[in-house]
Amino acid sequence: MVADSGADFVEVGIPFTDPLADGPVIQRSSHVALQQGMSVNGMLELVREAALEIPVIAFGYLNPVLAYGLPRFLEEAAAAGVAGLLITDLPRGEDAELERQVRESNLALIPLVAPTTADERLPLVLEDAEGFVYVISRLGVTGAVTSLDGAVESAVARVRRATRLPVAVGFGIASGEQAATAARYADGVVVGSALVRRLDDGVDAARDLMNELRGALKNGAAVAPAVRDEAD
Repeated sequence: MVADSGADFVEVGIPFTDPLADGPVIQRSSHVALQQGMSVNGMLELVREAALEIPVIAFGYLNPVLAYGLPRFLEEAAAAGVAGLLITDLPRGEDAELERQVRESNLALIPLVAPTTADERLPLVLEDAEGFVYVISRLGVTGAVTSLDGAVESAVARVRRATRLPVAVGFGIASGEQAATAARYADGVVVGSALVRRLDDGVDAARDLMNELRGALKNGAAVAPAVRDEAD
């Protein structure tokens, strides 16, 4: 559905029991998925079956990847069609060996940058970064907000001075208006909680949101829906 609605890439959540960076909507979807038997292997199988023509980013926490086995995950994820990996609770530089293994795999290691990330830390965060840079729109957990803080635009500008990679903004974007605001200074927007909430009302409701977002991004900024797997 998201690919047909014009998404440029899609983030697929890795199921986890303790998604601390996520708000109530994503937490609930993760718990429902786990209760219905979803697993890392199940997520990879869904990606394999979908065979999307747009890039897929695996998005989640470190523990499930380590429990699955990092070399195994990297190999099987690439074979399933995953293009990149974004780990929310692994600060850049915390585990050089893990980062080396990801860089040497067929998956891009996507960096996260917060509005509070200091200028002196940016070179480390962005060193050997691949794919794109994910700028978090605010501190705290995922979930819709009423407006985007001016600090986000400043963070994007600082990242642009430090890398040639595209810059996407996520955490809180829930409407076409917010997407258009972010698109004035970013290359893409990531939408998670708002899309999962719409999915509770059915596929058509979620497609309506995707159409709203696509219509708002008339300057060509990318749309990246972030979804969490829920077993049927």
